[in-house]
Amino acid sequence: MPVRPAETEAELEAHLRGICFKTGPPSRLGVEIEWLVHDARNPRCPVAPDRLHRAATTLRALPLTSLLTFEPGGQLELSSLPARSLTECIDTVSADLALVRPAMLAMGLGLAGHGHNPWHRPQRVLTAPRYDAMEAYFDRWGSAGRSMMCATASVQVCVDAGYEEPGPLGHGRRWLLAHLLGAVLAAAFANSPTSEGCPTGYRTTRQVVWSQLDPARTLAPPQGPDPRTAWVDYVMDAPVMCLRAEDGPWHAPEGLTFREWVRTGVPRPPTQEDLDYHVTTLFPPVRPRGHLELRMIDAQSGEAGWVVPLAVTAALFDDPEAAERAYRIVKPLAETAGSRPAPRNPLWRRAARGALTDPELHAAAVACFAAAQEALPRLGASPEVLAAVAEFTERYVARGRCPADDHLDALYAAEGDLTVGKDSQ
Repeated sequence: MPVRPAETEAELEAHLRGICFKTGPPSRLGVEIEWLVHDARNPRCPVAPDRLHRAATTLRALPLTSLLTFEPGGQLELSSLPARSLTECIDTVSADLALVRPAMLAMGLGLAGHGHNPWHRPQRVLTAPRYDAMEAYFDRWGSAGRSMMCATASVQVCVDAGYEEPGPLGHGRRWLLAHLLGAVLAAAFANSPTSEGCPTGYRTTRQVVWSQLDPARTLAPPQGPDPRTAWVDYVMDAPVMCLRAEDGPWHAPEGLTFREWVRTGVPRPPTQEDLDYHVTTLFPPVRPRGHLELRMIDAQSGEAGWVVPLAVTAALFDDPEAAERAYRIVKPLAETAGSRPAPRNPLWRRAARGALTDPELHAAAVACFAAAQEALPRLGASPEVLAAVAEFTERYVARGRCPADDHLDALYAAEGDLTVGKDSQ
């Protein structure tokens, strides 16, 4: 069989341009939900790797519609198929969860929705070559890489890229909206204020972890009028995390960018498949994969906590009136974000630390949630979804709170009880 010739730099850039924003009317929606797996009787007791591996084998035998995978630290992830409506997306994932949860409970395991593991140190249980290489790569920047891989969980909402033309549903507008609205979503759904049982000083520790990783692959690309070019340059100039190999470990020369790999052809010429894999090792807050992946929302507590961020995000992106309102609401935030890219700019840092206690983020969240609530009936949302969004808005957004505040309140109350008990002896 003839060896496939390596693509040129121009061919690879053209490939990226063609797949990053698949334009058209926003009609599909998806969600990827992660949970921390814990012992059902004692969440603070780490789950042994062999129990997690047995659970994975059992769950993969279930007749699920969503793709089921496990992250390096044993986090369980369900990735929905692209749905044609919000209702279809929610119903399909809910049906899968109705199979997964009792199967897990039968094995003595539970699922917890936290953006960052509140109980344990990061412990990797998957030993695939990809994760070996990823861990070695991120270790160059300290311990945050292991926390990201093994101790974080999220609700990732996927929306279509939108039309090529300008307007509230155009892909350029949606690209910018995703990065500005991202700070508001991170703040409103912040749900990771502790690590190893102690407060970290942030409402979303998960966002802090991501901000401490290799900036060349985790910061947002430059914002501008041509997001395609910005993304192509970002991908080509990002360091290569690993060179896949059939035998032996995966590794890459330190500091080798994909563009340099193409130009030098060393240690071997890269292919389009190498480029596609390289994109999967890039983790900016918003990643264009034909559609837009919004990666800044913490995992949520409760059996259906994931529904609210999915519904709110879908409304603010896919309803034309709500999309236009959301853009006008968050566009002034660009001035306070400064010139640094997310998540290292002042706006995203304020979202991570103070969440909706920040007056500017609180005002934006109140206005955006109001726009979403008005739009959801137009998207055909069920009464149950409307009620869930209304309850979240009243409990948290209207009061300048987020789910992390509940965890902090409970922690401080418990500490107060211990103090009282000690003093009374």
